[in-house]
Amino acid sequence: MTRVVSTSPQRPSDVVVDAPATSPAEVAEAVRRARRAQRRWARVPATERAVALGSVADSLANQEKELTSLMVREVGKPAGEAAGEVARAVAILRYYAQQCYDPVGQTYPASRGLSFTVRRPRGAAGLITPWNFPLAIPVWKAAPALAYGNAALVKPSPDATACALRLAELVAGHVPDSLFTVLPGDAETGRALVDVVDLVSFTGSGAVGRRVAMAAAERGIPAQCEMGGLSASIVLPDADLDHAAASIAYGAMGFAGQKCTATKRVIVVGDAESFAEALRERVLGLGYGDPAEDGVVVGPVINEVARQRVVDAVAEAERAGGRLLTGKEPADGWFVRPTVVTGLGAQERLNREEVFGPICTLISASNVDHALTMANDSTYGLATALYTSDLDAALSYVDECASGMVKINAPTSGVDFHLPFGGEKKSGCGGKEQGKAALQFYTSSRTVQIVAIR
Repeated sequence: MTRVVSTSPQRPSDVVVDAPATSPAEVAEAVRRARRAQRRWARVPATERAVALGSVADSLANQEKELTSLMVREVGKPAGEAAGEVARAVAILRYYAQQCYDPVGQTYPASRGLSFTVRRPRGAAGLITPWNFPLAIPVWKAAPALAYGNAALVKPSPDATACALRLAELVAGHVPDSLFTVLPGDAETGRALVDVVDLVSFTGSGAVGRRVAMAAAERGIPAQCEMGGLSASIVLPDADLDHAAASIAYGAMGFAGQKCTATKRVIVVGDAESFAEALRERVLGLGYGDPAEDGVVVGPVINEVARQRVVDAVAEAERAGGRLLTGKEPADGWFVRPTVVTGLGAQERLNREEVFGPICTLISASNVDHALTMANDSTYGLATALYTSDLDAALSYVDECASGMVKINAPTSGVDFHLPFGGEKKSGCGGKEQGKAALQFYTSSRTVQIVAIR
């Protein structure tokens, strides 16, 4: 039997969980049970669904310290950020508990009788989730799925299996049996899930996401895929350089740069030298080390493969003429020191491909149009940040940014859970997540016409 083994990135010998992988036959059976539970759940009044989600939120809130510690241990997320993720998951559940009461359709003019639409749940939702937000992402997918009357089946990343299984334990008892299920496993389990569910929401790499989207299209089911980014932060000449440096340092290096929204390219309009020194100081000032310790912002990357990928990228950048502002110092375990690279051409790999770790480039642009062109010259399109003191100018540039999100004087990383989240181009397909946008994905619209007969 294939097993899923998740170890701690800061202490690789620490096995957090060792669980059997879910076989394709077991996936199919779980989906059959979920569909039976979903048909009953869809008929449950909105008031009861709201109470259930609120109760799950209370369960998570009551276990805040335990969940924070588990997240730190399993994925190496710094303790402060892990505690924030627990709070965010609780808030998401409470938000969608209230969404149960939202209108579920619209009325239209009719020459006779009544014409209106209603929205109905799609059925069993397959949710394929990554390790970098081991609680928040499963919750921001499952909470709306459940709120709108669906069943939710989560296939977590093998590296976040323990967090997902603990979430399932906390959900149990608040919703009907088989309505929320966690299916530990690897790629085989994920493929099996896509083959049998009624809709699929995926967060992960571009290569896997495209395969998920194609498999879903083959079956004719809705798919929503969020697939990473190469986000740019543009520093305009009138920006507050100290604020921009602090914001970008965190946006690029927080949680070791392991966020799809992390800043990977810093583009300075004009001479980058003065900003380079400010950014260097801010990056070096970030707490680095054991994620369980107070003040640590940059912990380890998730595993040996991830660490080697960053090390190789640094070596390639140096061969291409890049200069390191920070980084290079040796580190033990799966740790990589935050690295800022200058002097690379726009076509070098670090400016073209996402390297999931604490690394970014710093480049200069001759003017704002040049900076926007450089930022948009990517197959990705998730987030763009603009740093300026001129709000009118910033707003005029928003339409020029080829990304799903634009942040002004704020880091590319992060988004409020009540706002739509998602990217353009290879960063995402199938619609936005979170907020009110979730209703469009987890439900379908039905048109109803009633004609009175006299």
